[in-house]
Amino acid sequence: MRRLLLALPFALLPLAAIAAEHSHEHDDHDHAEHGSLDAHEHGAAQLNVVLDDKMLHLQLDSPAMNLVGFEHAAKSDADKAKVAAARSQLEQPQTLFGLNAGDCNISKQELQSPLFAEHEHEHEHEHEHEESHDSEHSDIHAHYSLDCQKPEDLQQLDLGELFKRFPATEKIQVQLIGPNGQQGLELTPAQPTLSF
Repeated sequence: MRRLLLALPFALLPLAAIAAEHSHEHDDHDHAEHGSLDAHEHGAAQLNVVLDDKMLHLQLDSPAMNLVGFEHAAKSDADKAKVAAARSQLEQPQTLFGLNAGDCNISKQELQSPLFAEHEHEHEHEHEHEESHDSEHSDIHAHYSLDCQKPEDLQQLDLGELFKRFPATEKIQVQLIGPNGQQGLELTPAQPTLSF
């Protein structure tokens, strides 16, 4: 049962991508040729949340544009500084997600993006360029597992700080599985909280 709960939000993610693809096709038909790039929408991000017993799992997927202001390879010192600053902030999930209750500590953290791979970037960029032709879409994926000693005290997540630190993020589509079941909702700077 536990594995099913953990897998469910990841199984739902393609459905969100299909919905985004359908709405995005009306805006830009050129992207239809590039498959999964249709779900890439500036200003929008996706968050999967699973609270299972004492483990809280968070998966944030966002276009790099929302978090660093660009999607190309960071070549200038200013761009490299923006990437480093974004990565540093993403390494603080307790702050970004308002985890002030539940006594939660990071047990696993993984940040992935072509922008984070300085030495490997040129090769990856060439490979991406071959696949996506003229499109330069870079995403940032953040995966966190937190061990919460008092999960019963964890009543909500507050993404207000995430919206404040990354103001280009206008909305976050959330899929949540918690003690009260599954829910899907959209968070915005005006409505940044979700309850378990």
